[in-house]
Amino acid sequence: MDTSESTKDERDPAPEVPGRRGWRRWAMDTRPLRRPAYRRLWSSTIVTAVGSQLTAVAVPKQIYDITGSSAWVGAASMAGLVPLIVFALWGGAIADSMDRRKLLLITNSGIAVTSLLFWLQAFTGLESVTALMLLLAVQQAFWGLNAPARNASIARLVPEGELPAANALGSTVMQTGQVAGPLLAGALIPVIGLPELYLIDAVALCVTVWAVYRLPSLPPLAGTAVRRAGVKEIVAGFRYISGHTVLLLSFLADIIAMVLGMPRALFPQLAAQTYAPYGEGLALGLLFAAIPIGAVLGGLFSGTFSRARRHGWMVIGAVVVWGVAITGFGLSRSLWVGVAFLAVAGVADMVSMVFRGAILLSAATDEMRGRMQGVFTVVVAGGPRLADVLHGTAGSAFGPRTAVAGGGLLVVAVMLVLAAAVPALRRYRV
Repeated sequence: MDTSESTKDERDPAPEVPGRRGWRRWAMDTRPLRRPAYRRLWSSTIVTAVGSQLTAVAVPKQIYDITGSSAWVGAASMAGLVPLIVFALWGGAIADSMDRRKLLLITNSGIAVTSLLFWLQAFTGLESVTALMLLLAVQQAFWGLNAPARNASIARLVPEGELPAANALGSTVMQTGQVAGPLLAGALIPVIGLPELYLIDAVALCVTVWAVYRLPSLPPLAGTAVRRAGVKEIVAGFRYISGHTVLLLSFLADIIAMVLGMPRALFPQLAAQTYAPYGEGLALGLLFAAIPIGAVLGGLFSGTFSRARRHGWMVIGAVVVWGVAITGFGLSRSLWVGVAFLAVAGVADMVSMVFRGAILLSAATDEMRGRMQGVFTVVVAGGPRLADVLHGTAGSAFGPRTAVAGGGLLVVAVMLVLAAAVPALRRYRV
């Protein structure tokens, strides 16, 4: 790839788009897709969003088939979390010190090889939980290195005014994969078997590698000091966050919403008790699907995102709506009302995700964007897992509905207090 291709050219302002009227004002803003480089990056996520979910279903299914124990399934999840956290932080520092396109090529290739090894162990009938957990740890390490570079690259491919639209496009695809992937896995396993799910994911990742290969070079901008990606750079990233209040608040907003208000650990108990008359299987499937479905709907009707300028207020409002919706879900006895509340929460989560992402990309300098995205990856991955522990404990102590409703109220209260006490977020605009 000719490094003389100027990444600045990829961000040249797009021709002015005439104002949209009627329902089109609400429809998804697709202007970023007019930019070839962003379109390649985005299109690569379409196949991998579904493919990665096939592996996400196959690994716990295979572990459970081998051991017959849900405890081993949980242990495997934690085995993947530690390398994800470590390598996401390190990957953010690497993404700020080298060509991000090159890093994406290396890490996507590594993930593809790992998926191929997943297929090989399943195809040969190895039946080793240790091997599965090691492969999962390696896969999550590659993903931790990959995500900061991928997310940080967006700001080099689209102008600042299109960042919310670009984030909405990417998030919608990922959320769609979280709905379609597990459904497709459930349909394919009885037909083609478990090993082939890994193989499909590996093939999909080859498409991603080809799309990334066609991106322009994304080296550090001219004038950026050459540095090694070590502990010093990671610490500098955290110091940068502490010195930029709006960035710190954007992370805290997600921690508040996810740790206090993500009730997924209680879905099995609610399906078996509160919503048992509807059928436990139906209830469980709807509960897990409701938030991603709401997020997809929010993405499809995200046209107003591009017109919003008060990004801080959008984050605050989205977190408050999330808390109110989770409270409503906790108080509802009807499955369909509860699912509707969760879908509203999914819309709010999409809005929060889009504008938190836009703040991270616009408020941070390019030499720090990789590290900011590394921390973002850790927060997004770790928050729901901490919520699983918190809500599981609270559900056992106070009952699932009380734990869910109480968590939702805490989200609203803590977010409003934080917004009132520290004005930086509510004052932030572009």
